[in-house]
Amino acid sequence: MLAPDIGSTNADAEASTDSLRTARSREKAPLLSKQRFFSGLQNIFGMSGPSSQTANVASDGYIEFGAMSPDPSRTLGTFAGVFCPVALSMFSALLFLRVGFIVGNAGLLMTVVQFLIAYKILVFTVASICAISTNGAVEGGGAYFMISRTLGPEFGGSIGTLFFFANVVSSALYITGCTEGIVQNFGPSGYLVGEGGGLLPNGVWWRFLYSTMLNILNLGVCLIGAGMFAKTSALILASVCICILSTVVSFFVKDPMEVSIPDINTLVQNATHHVNGSFTGLYMGTLRSNTWPAYGRDYTTPDGDLTQFASVFGVLFSGVTGIMAGANMSGELKEPARSIPRGTLSAVAFTFVVYVSLAVLTAASCDRFLLQNNYLFMLPINVWPPFVVIGILTATFSASLSNLIGSSRVLEALAKDNVFGPMLKFISRGVWGGNPIVAVFLSWFLVEVILLIGNLNLIAQINSVLFLLSYLATNMACLGLELASAPNFRPSFKWFSWHTALIGLLGTLVMMFVINPIYASSSILLCLLLFMMLHLFSPSRDAHWGSISQALIFHQVRKYLLMLDSRKDHVKFWRPQMLLLVNNPRAACPLIHFINDLKKGGLYVLGHVKVGDFTTLDADPTLDEYNHWLSIVDHLKVKAFIELTVAPSVREGLQHLIRLSGMGAMKPNTIVLGFYDEQEPVDFFERTQSRYKTREFDNVSVSSSASGKLFELRTREHSPRFIDQQQYVGMINDVLKLKKNLCICRHFHRLDKMAVTKTGQFKHIDVWPINLFTPDDDDAFDTSSLFMLQLACILNMVPGWKHLTLRVYLLECASQRRSNEHRLRQLLQQLRITASIYQVDGWTEKLQFLQRYGGSVLPSPIDNFSAKQESQDYIKSVNEMIKQQSQQSAALFLYLPPPPAVAPGHADYSVLQTQYLQLLTKLTNDLPPTVFVYGVSAVTSTTL
Repeated sequence: MLAPDIGSTNADAEASTDSLRTARSREKAPLLSKQRFFSGLQNIFGMSGPSSQTANVASDGYIEFGAMSPDPSRTLGTFAGVFCPVALSMFSALLFLRVGFIVGNAGLLMTVVQFLIAYKILVFTVASICAISTNGAVEGGGAYFMISRTLGPEFGGSIGTLFFFANVVSSALYITGCTEGIVQNFGPSGYLVGEGGGLLPNGVWWRFLYSTMLNILNLGVCLIGAGMFAKTSALILASVCICILSTVVSFFVKDPMEVSIPDINTLVQNATHHVNGSFTGLYMGTLRSNTWPAYGRDYTTPDGDLTQFASVFGVLFSGVTGIMAGANMSGELKEPARSIPRGTLSAVAFTFVVYVSLAVLTAASCDRFLLQNNYLFMLPINVWPPFVVIGILTATFSASLSNLIGSSRVLEALAKDNVFGPMLKFISRGVWGGNPIVAVFLSWFLVEVILLIGNLNLIAQINSVLFLLSYLATNMACLGLELASAPNFRPSFKWFSWHTALIGLLGTLVMMFVINPIYASSSILLCLLLFMMLHLFSPSRDAHWGSISQALIFHQVRKYLLMLDSRKDHVKFWRPQMLLLVNNPRAACPLIHFINDLKKGGLYVLGHVKVGDFTTLDADPTLDEYNHWLSIVDHLKVKAFIELTVAPSVREGLQHLIRLSGMGAMKPNTIVLGFYDEQEPVDFFERTQSRYKTREFDNVSVSSSASGKLFELRTREHSPRFIDQQQYVGMINDVLKLKKNLCICRHFHRLDKMAVTKTGQFKHIDVWPINLFTPDDDDAFDTSSLFMLQLACILNMVPGWKHLTLRVYLLECASQRRSNEHRLRQLLQQLRITASIYQVDGWTEKLQFLQRYGGSVLPSPIDNFSAKQESQDYIKSVNEMIKQQSQQSAALFLYLPPPPAVAPGHADYSVLQTQYLQLLTKLTNDLPPTVFVYGVSAVTSTTL
């Protein structure tokens, strides 16, 4: 099923398809035209303008498979759009400026090993890129788009931000390399101007000036349009290939010669002492001498830092980090799903062959002294030295331009996705003809800041670590998709598996720390910090992009649910699994919160029954309301699932919920019902002093609400109940028949959690472990009382309740008072429950009064004492006794007597059910929040 054509990274929620295509006419005309200059300024500063449709950001999701019709603004194919940018980015400064540095220090054997490591990481990462990019339409933003749409906005936003900085640093790296090539050729004693000559002065600030001029040139090309660069990239690559070919030919045709060491290398020479290195031509002895590592000093650093494996690999890897250059142009590709895999893989293979070939030829023809002290040795040994100069300038300049374009596109995507909210809103406004000029200017400025570092090898390490982090995230995204086994993840690129993604992930992680542990740790910490900030504050955190975390959670939960075997349940590990039947959440907020405190990490389900005949309905009414119930859970901040059902009666619906709620061994073991009484419901969403007050559910369009207010409260006049007293007592019987523990809650509209927590008005949680309808000495030790003690103990362990004292009231029915008290105290000690035991004065008289009339007030068809006035007096006196003891109690737990054991067809069935409910009502009148408890199975253990 295809997602709707709205909410794309490159689309606006309010724009039509036609206007969207018009806005995305990429780089068709020069940007700086007179007719559009002032309208563009209006657009940037938030006034109305022709590009204002890009200002808003869709919040409903994104186009998963894009528009089905071809977009005329996508003009680039595989060769010009992917192969050329990737190959040029991977050649960059490394090809002509640092091959000698790598071979001279690491030796040929270690150089080949380093290339194999680097390309192994690249190939596996490319496999992940190809897998993701061929699983759906890739829009603008390239790697950021793929990561964010897979790992979610928080992780994607944090990685995307670092990927943006990686492109900025990479652009600065290549400009620095270009400047180095210019100075060494046209500076003092440059190769092309001769000894003692120099067209350009040299120095730190002069180099910064040259770099700035190149950066301004980059800016001009970006303002004209990325399309211009893409159209000329093939020509640039062709010129670079000619220069490479001239260099290869030179190794074979040039005679042995002495090559001078540049003046800037003050480690081995000065004004009075000039030294040379040797070009021997292809010679086996030279190859043997250059086989093994011999790390020297880097003459381009201020102090001549000693090189090592990590620093050399950092420089090497920085030169081959361009595999994302094609993905960054995804917004301009006609067929990104086809072009990205083919173009990237072919470029990787091509550059690998070139690099290894040059490394072998270099090791076989130049002595180590030359390689370590003249990084531009290829120029003087070339058949025509300007070839190398052209190669350096074109390769480095095109690579820097490619990264500047890529960084601006990533920044534009971050702004359009509203990842940083209003902070980047001006970027999405500053778009002309589909070209994000404000993003270009900001990227250009950051490149200018990085250029102040000046040292190519130092920038290279920072660049490598940042790119490795983005590669790590890409491999992680692909690994997650593969492990989640989602049926919609079926990329057309088949040459990948979770093994390749895992190897790529581990390889990138290890090499980050090998290159520079400080930079690696800092980048990971920065990524985590960004993740937390975006998770807490980003407006895009609620974007419906489909996070891989949900698929992985589903996969793992399903696996562990299958492993969870109900036959292996043991009472030692029992926990309450609660199903709370809710009629209206507006009136049940305190109760929903209270049961959330009772669940102790167990299953918690909010169940609701919609009464009706499903066969007569046009559609399932629960579908409209389900998401609103989830919003209720979010608003109340409880950890609960939602189960809704349609049934002819509430009683039948409760049976549905009990049988079907949960999954596998995670099924409710305790059913919680509200009390059936005449209490007028309280709207906690509108109550002035309510902590649950909200207007979120007041203007909602659902079929069940005529007024627009969701979950309207019933009134006695206009909304009759769907349940009567007999049906309610029948529901109690059904729960017990289904072998579930039962809790019935009353007066929870009076519960004020803030008052319990902070005021000091409440000091106790009270437990009355005795069946007050039919008292017996063994009541305090039966299943229901133990269940009651367990619940009270759990509540007393919860923050907000733990400051209260747990009190257990022992109401004895025989003369062994000390014996029962000792027995109960010993039981509490064995159960590790901290509680005080209390006796109640006056209970003996009430018990004797009851025993004179048979010892029970439970309604019975044989001798229905409950209908007599004496039973009413007894219940009223017990109610007064409890009320007197609970003046400072936050909650009470009472023993629930089972309903009368009368068959539904009995003549007195309805009368007995009604009398039973009336007795429960009178017993709990005017009490604090009260929970009737009935247990059907053991829930406590005294053994290890």
